Amino acid sequence: MALSSTFCPRIPNKFRYTPISSFPSKPLLSLSFRTFASLASDASSQADKFSGRVGFLGLGIMGAPMAQNLMKAGCDVTVWNRTKSKCDPLINLGAKYQSSPEEVAANCDVTFAMLADPESAIDVACGKNGAASGMGPGKGYVDVSTVDVSTSKLINEHIKATGALFLEAPVSGSKKPAEDGQLIFLTAGDKSLYDSVAALLDIMGKSRFYLGEVGNGAAMKLVVNMIMGSMMASFSEGILLSKKVGLDPNVLVEVVSQGAISAPMYSLKGPSMVKSLYPTAFPLKHQQKDLRLALGLAESVSQSTPIAAAANELYKVAKSYGLSDEDFSAVIEALKAKSQD
Repeated sequence: MALSSTFCPRIPNKFRYTPISSFPSKPLLSLSFRTFASLASDASSQADKFSGRVGFLGLGIMGAPMAQNLMKAGCDVTVWNRTKSKCDPLINLGAKYQSSPEEVAANCDVTFAMLADPESAIDVACGKNGAASGMGPGKGYVDVSTVDVSTSKLINEHIKATGALFLEAPVSGSKKPAEDGQLIFLTAGDKSLYDSVAALLDIMGKSRFYLGEVGNGAAMKLVVNMIMGSMMASFSEGILLSKKVGLDPNVLVEVVSQGAISAPMYSLKGPSMVKSLYPTAFPLKHQQKDLRLALGLAESVSQSTPIAAAANELYKVAKSYGLSDEDFSAVIEALKAKSQD
């Protein structure tokens, strides 16, 4: 089935058009593009049914709720995960199942992939029985994983070689936004595929940006997560310092949350951090991976990032303490250990 405007339910177009200025040099990415953003409508306002079949590869902390939201909106969803048991809750809700990424892609019009790291993303897309083997003209592959620019371009090449379309669409947001359909999609690649899957993105997210050529979406996501990881490390320092000088860290969280530097992350995670609790929304190992990839991106264009580099080392220490699967806010434990040395 060819991807076309009939693939998605009819919803109002709500594009917020924002020009992005050109930069004088383009060592890696062409940034002289125009950015499109649109506010998503609620899933309840979408049409009840899709004419296309949707595949979803990877049902972890992010993928499972994203796929479930597609199902709630009436999409015909086929799922796959390396650990088959993670598919069972969605199968019980009516999802179809295929035993390999290749079979999912072969049976679906568009296939989404949410994998943990570049190696997994490449293997699922391009490896043995990978999605590329089931792709062809009229199909689309949307990779919503957080990967580096070179990985995204490699996957794009394999998908495009089959005659299919490719869109990178990493997301800004963690577990709760994924559950609530409040993710932000940072897309790049085939514009026609972006237009075709826009309604699907609107079900899973609150906004979407089209950033031009493949690689720009991956780069934007790495920059965003680089900033976030550095912010959390600094916030952790502040919590510990406030307590050390006799202040109530809970009051610090309130003060920060009401001031110019307020960010939802602080008010959401601060109270738990004060109690040394780190319920996982975004695993610490993934934050460190993203910092590593962001530092590689910066090095490739000779951009100095000393703050991010220092934060990366702190997350590496936290991983060495066995905190990889805790929320990334557990990086505060690495600082506690340093203060006790």
